[in-house]
Amino acid sequence: MSELSDALKECGALQFGEFTLASGAKSDYYINIKKASTDPKVLGLIARLMADKVRENGIEADRIAGVVLGAVPLEAALALETGLPFVMVRKEKKDHGTGKQIEGDLNAGETILMVEDVVTTAGSCVKGIQVLREAGADVKWVLSVIDREAGGAEALEAEGVRFIPLVKGSELLGER
Repeated sequence: MSELSDALKECGALQFGEFTLASGAKSDYYINIKKASTDPKVLGLIARLMADKVRENGIEADRIAGVVLGAVPLEAALALETGLPFVMVRKEKKDHGTGKQIEGDLNAGETILMVEDVVTTAGSCVKGIQVLREAGADVKWVLSVIDREAGGAEALEAEGVRFIPLVKGSELLGER
């Protein structure tokens, strides 16, 4: 995936220093996928690579899903590439408006491909999977841009979900 690694580096998504990750872990590098997903060229590349993975892995989903905020541009771009509709999963139910935790149409029994930006421990992804399952969805796959290789793959496997990253953190760092 050197094309993706190069694009992430060129747009400034790969950063070095002292960072605290969403999981609470400390890291000497950070992958700011929002920098990549707000760049049309890089977002287009990610969407094409994700669509390739969908085809290569024989994924036949009814719908794409992702947790707000990081996954939203990724799932929208992938929806445009594949023609699959998507839903957005909020981390918490809204306390105003419709009070929904899932935005978009979701029908019980639908097969879901979940999209993530960066998977570290997969904590927010697992919560999103649980919300979707409570709504009657069958989440079978998680497709992410980056696997930081910090237990996320194992956590998703424990949920009975197949994890497919575009690139692993060690590959990204190894190509510096």
